[in-house]
Amino acid sequence: MMEPFIRNDQYNFITYQTQVLINGYRAVNDLGVLQALKGLAKDKVLNLFGELSPSQQRVLEHIIEIRDQDQAEDYLMGLKAYVIPFQTLSDASVKKLFPKVKKLKTPDWNQVDVKSVSYLGWNDHGQERKYIVAERNGKLKGFKGTFKNSSKKGICTICHSFGSIGFYMSESKKSAHGTYVKKGNYICQDSDKCNEKLKDKEKLEDFIERINL
Repeated sequence: MMEPFIRNDQYNFITYQTQVLINGYRAVNDLGVLQALKGLAKDKVLNLFGELSPSQQRVLEHIIEIRDQDQAEDYLMGLKAYVIPFQTLSDASVKKLFPKVKKLKTPDWNQVDVKSVSYLGWNDHGQERKYIVAERNGKLKGFKGTFKNSSKKGICTICHSFGSIGFYMSESKKSAHGTYVKKGNYICQDSDKCNEKLKDKEKLEDFIERINL
């Protein structure tokens, strides 16, 4: 069995490419066009990765065989075994990431699918807060901010998809004098859905870098 080598955002991108193929087979009868579509999907998937072993490449290249939803589901189910899980957390380990929060509301760990998240995010509706745990410079770091749902839909800063958003406001120390600056971003209300739509981890890393400055 190969070691996991696919990130969650890469898996989401591959999922999107399977849908592109399915839509192509529904709409197009021209064999040449379909061959080109398959080749493009394969190239886009392989280009997600810097280096691949022959075994890893073979697993991914099966995408060219997809013509319908059932085949896509079988392919994606097979790939799920190779998705890198998010680091396992607990109430104790999360509380260490938020040492100044006295009554920290933690996620329901039974509901967290570690193979479906690029970051961990949850809301404390009573306090109008959102907590985020994400990797920065190879280590997990905790971020908190106020969070207010918006009645309008919009583009999320993290996943860059259209959906139900809210305004996330964080504070960070700007100078040695102890002055703080507030930074606001519109992000998904539901972090699980955000993780499902995230197809480029760089967008998440940009967001984390901004709120960490």
